[in-house]
Amino acid sequence: MSKVATGIDVGTSTAKMLRGQVKGTTFLVTDFFIAPNPTGSLEGGWNALAGGFKPGTARVGVTGRDVNMRYTRVPRLADWQLRKLMRFEAEEVSGHSDARVASDFNVLPEIPEIEGEDVVVLCMARESLLAEQDAGLSSIGGKLDAFTPNAIALYNAFLHYGVVLDDTVLVANIGRANIDVVLMRGTDLIFARNLAGGSELFDQAIAERFGVSLERAESYKRDEGTLRMNGPFQDANQEKAARAMTAPAGQILSLLQSAVLFAKSQVKLQSLRLDRVFLCGGGAALEGLPEYLAKAMGVPVEIFDPFVVVDDSKLDAAASAALEEHRLEAVLALGLATTGSDPDAYSIEILPEKVKRRREFLGGTAFLIAAAVLAALFLGVFGWKKKSELASLDAEARRLGSELRRATSRDGRARSLMAENQELAEVASELMAVGGAGEELVRSLASIETRLPVDFWLEGMTLGMGTEEGLGVVRGEELPILRVRGRAREGTDSPEVQWEEFVAALHRDLPEARIQDRMGRSDFTLDLVSLLPPAEEPAASEDE
Repeated sequence: MSKVATGIDVGTSTAKMLRGQVKGTTFLVTDFFIAPNPTGSLEGGWNALAGGFKPGTARVGVTGRDVNMRYTRVPRLADWQLRKLMRFEAEEVSGHSDARVASDFNVLPEIPEIEGEDVVVLCMARESLLAEQDAGLSSIGGKLDAFTPNAIALYNAFLHYGVVLDDTVLVANIGRANIDVVLMRGTDLIFARNLAGGSELFDQAIAERFGVSLERAESYKRDEGTLRMNGPFQDANQEKAARAMTAPAGQILSLLQSAVLFAKSQVKLQSLRLDRVFLCGGGAALEGLPEYLAKAMGVPVEIFDPFVVVDDSKLDAAASAALEEHRLEAVLALGLATTGSDPDAYSIEILPEKVKRRREFLGGTAFLIAAAVLAALFLGVFGWKKKSELASLDAEARRLGSELRRATSRDGRARSLMAENQELAEVASELMAVGGAGEELVRSLASIETRLPVDFWLEGMTLGMGTEEGLGVVRGEELPILRVRGRAREGTDSPEVQWEEFVAALHRDLPEARIQDRMGRSDFTLDLVSLLPPAEEPAASEDE
């Protein structure tokens, strides 16, 4: 069931808050507030929002250079194994940076071209960014639900309120300093990313052409700017401004095209072809921009306005007028509110470390403490009620022969322990296989990723229960075996030497593992099992 949620988008030009609830196929907006951000900073944006309504529980959008979205293809794993693998990757990225990061991930919808693997999107944000955003939210009386990348909010906005067909669509929100893009095929998310650059490129071009301030250039762009080079123009200055803005329009075009190319590279979908493009955000309001991009990209480019299907009847007159004027700028706030309201929405929920620990305590440790207290109270009441019955039973038991009582008791306990031991042995065997498989995969992947030579790459990987005489795993005692195959680049210097050094490094990293390897002319295989003790060295002969 949906809940009331607030979406907050603090941009460098304006700060927006939108509150409401998903209702069937639409969204009921109950509050909206927008204010200019004169300083362009996060602090300035949150100060501007102080004049609006109390947000309550809010989903806050994040974007920009402090947010990183990475895509990884992995074998289909259990949830706990995938969490461990993504935590390892996030820690590795954090280790190469001077700043701590918080992260969350989600699996993309199944892609038919990729068999036997999942594509995982891992989103990381600097803790310093989240702390500043959280402090700003607290200053206006709000409570954090979670941080979500703006691109994910844009996906949910289009999925819920856009014209969704079976084709491939690029949706771009053009802000002042950033562009958030998503690629969709039908209802499925293919790619989401934030790009540096936005409508301020047009402001800078006009300011440089006419020698005016950025503020005046932005005002001129908003009131008279156009990219329709065929005219008619109101005057010579409008034509000069239009020609000046063709260069930044080309930069916007390059950013959108690079997003498609990057998606092909990251997700490995070389056959991906774009059918339509939709624009929103304040930068999309520039006259002639859709036509310019459509001509250059060779596909239809339209404006995405989700508010044609959104119910704003509960807004007061002032909020309704503000929303009507800033419909394109409010799309991300709507997407964030939708993500927070709809429990079935595709989501990435990033939390600062201190918030995550507090929620884990309230959801886990505190519950266990309360359960223990209730259990103790129940046992006390139960014992008090059964006190008289216990006295009668004790008197009856004393009349029984002590030897018979001891013999019967020992026999019952022995039978119970035997049955319990059998069950525990079966469970332990299953847990050893599952746990060993997950541990083997994570540790082996870490070592292989670190030690694999630069000119070598992996083509396939399997993990399954099996036997292998070369590894000492015989029939009837199957164990999880990791099998890796790959290739070396043709022309690689001394591939055999590099391979032997690589295998030796694996033996050092995984001393408890048994490894069987083969290096061909340009291909290699590697079998590894780590649930057996290392093979014993052959004893020296007496003649040596």
